[in-house]
Amino acid sequence: MKQYEVPLETGKYYHIYNRGINGTNLFFEERNYLFFLEKYSFYMSKVLETYAYCLLGNHFHLLVKVKDNLNLDLTDFKNLSGLNTGLNTKNGLHAPDRLVSKKFSDFFNSYSKSINKAQNRTGGLFETPFKRKVVNSDTYFTQLIWYIHFNPQKHGFISDFKDYPYSSYQSNFSNKLSKFAQDQVIDWFGNENNYRNFHTIAHSEKNINHLTIEF
Repeated sequence: MKQYEVPLETGKYYHIYNRGINGTNLFFEERNYLFFLEKYSFYMSKVLETYAYCLLGNHFHLLVKVKDNLNLDLTDFKNLSGLNTGLNTKNGLHAPDRLVSKKFSDFFNSYSKSINKAQNRTGGLFETPFKRKVVNSDTYFTQLIWYIHFNPQKHGFISDFKDYPYSSYQSNFSNKLSKFAQDQVIDWFGNENNYRNFHTIAHSEKNINHLTIEF
């Protein structure tokens, strides 16, 4: 099954990746990173729990869970037809996969329109469809958090990924109210010290090659 054909099912965890069309930049100014996160939170927080993210020039990585109960207002999907039964039905236009994908589409379109206006550009910004892989074990969930945070160092954006400002590594220490699941991530590792220590260990990407997504 291709990476974009994996269904987005309620209660499951996913590594999600996308990049600019033909590798073009997604972020042109520093303020674009915060704007991206604000848009992402606005469109996706109803359907996803977000455990890790990293924004890197022309692409981004996410570690998410599709929420168990998609308590959504059907007006969010007014452009879809045939929504005649409950949201948790497994098939059809109202299946979780279609609902979450529609939210991603709205998010990408909204961000793209704003960037196009600011950069005086036209056309699509994101490649479609976005890529995703199921995360199906505790070990890989933990190592994928490290991998996503390590990406800026891997791609040469910075010498130490822990100093990179556009990932969830540092934001997980924040006391600010957030729609991201930073408390759950810290609790997953036991406490902040364990979280920091895990990120100082030299991990092998080979252990999670089947979960990583790169072009």
